[in-house]
Amino acid sequence: MTAQPDRTPVLRGIARWALTVLLAAAGASHLTWGRRGYRIVVPNWAVRLTRLDKDAIVVASGIVELMLAGALVVLARHRATVGGLVAAFFVAVFPGNFHQWQTGRSAPLMRTDRARFIRLLLQPVLIAWAVWSTRGR
Repeated sequence: MTAQPDRTPVLRGIARWALTVLLAAAGASHLTWGRRGYRIVVPNWAVRLTRLDKDAIVVASGIVELMLAGALVVLARHRATVGGLVAAFFVAVFPGNFHQWQTGRSAPLMRTDRARFIRLLLQPVLIAWAVWSTRGR
């Protein structure tokens, strides 16, 4: 019997690149075609807390997503730290996602209560994906 090669590093690399693409696409949508729709779902408490208007919050989150995507590509030596930052970002946006589900407000790709609820269930998956795909070499 021959031992199977460990495919974990390859799978982590594929998962990391997929996460990079997801973050880049989300960031681009926050700055372009989805910007108006995302403003609709920013909770008023986030405006009060940050002292930014809804558009600034949408733009800032898009910029952060693009920066995180870039960091996943160019900061390979700090991969685990970047993965932790991506996971923290996913945690930070969860209250806004919950608010969107609770209020039933539509946004790009989130036009039904079912879609909004499924996104809530996927948030822990995104967090785990960020951490797992950035561990090890």
